Amino acid sequence: MDPQIASQIDAINVTLNAGGMNTINIVLAFVMYGVALGIKPKIFADVFKKPKSVFVGMLCQLVLLPLFTFLLAWALGPAVSFSMAIGMILVASCPGGNISNFISSLSKANVELSVSLTAISTALAMFMTPFNFWFYGNLYIKVADISGLVGAVPNLHIPFWDVFKTIVILLGIPLTLGILTAHFFPKAAEKMKKPFQWFSIIFFLAMVVLSFVGNMEAFLKCVKYIFLIVFIHNLLALCIGYGNGSLFRVGDKDRRTLTIETGIQNSGLGLALMLGANQIFSNFMPQYPHGVPGGMLVITAWWGIWHIIAGLAVAGVFNFKDRKAARKLSA
Repeated sequence: MDPQIASQIDAINVTLNAGGMNTINIVLAFVMYGVALGIKPKIFADVFKKPKSVFVGMLCQLVLLPLFTFLLAWALGPAVSFSMAIGMILVASCPGGNISNFISSLSKANVELSVSLTAISTALAMFMTPFNFWFYGNLYIKVADISGLVGAVPNLHIPFWDVFKTIVILLGIPLTLGILTAHFFPKAAEKMKKPFQWFSIIFFLAMVVLSFVGNMEAFLKCVKYIFLIVFIHNLLALCIGYGNGSLFRVGDKDRRTLTIETGIQNSGLGLALMLGANQIFSNFMPQYPHGVPGGMLVITAWWGIWHIIAGLAVAGVFNFKDRKAARKLSA
């Protein structure tokens, strides 16, 4: 990529003191607790009644999306900076986003399957997010170093245990408490669910503002470039879901759900991890000792905005398809 564009992107930087990081960590814990209020143990039991679509969904989200994201970052070569590639891998390692349930409803997809996939991927995120980020992040570092793509940041290593411990603390504890609340106090959980969802949206928007305030000029200079990279990455995710739904011959409603679930990631979690626990990233990116590299930041933040737009567009396509089929039947 153009070195000037790369430097402008990486110049976008957010630095937080210990108090700021602790605040974001605490708020993230509350957000994940709110997510878990909608996760009932019954969801996991129901998987075994109709396991095919659930297993295909998990294959798409937990295995294929991180793998193909790594391959995409490698294929783009110098078109993406090192930190942008790592940001793409971080997003692909995150679980499904809650808004996918809403988009599935708009798309007349299988909402029950959507809720199950979001719940399971979120629960498994304690293990799969650190594993996928560690595995594919380090694999990209090695491949990029051999290909001469890494440039100024050779001999780096993503610390698995640091990432794992952080995610278990930030996700594992609040998720467990949320699931227990949903199980033992279902009425209270149902009442709290909606306020926590709004709180999550406000929290994500606040993080996006925090990411770009003071960096707006640098972001505007490279927004077209960031838009293109995120567009390609998100399109890949949507195609993985739809393609595998078709390959495994699941029903139309389930195929729609798989498309949406794979294309909508909890990038807010990735953004919160970067801002609230950025010592992880400064440990393996010593050139950014006081903050998060701009490439990771803008990819993750823009993903969170774009996948909502893309999700609504996909819902529109599915609804148009339904109207077209209905007109043919009535003709």
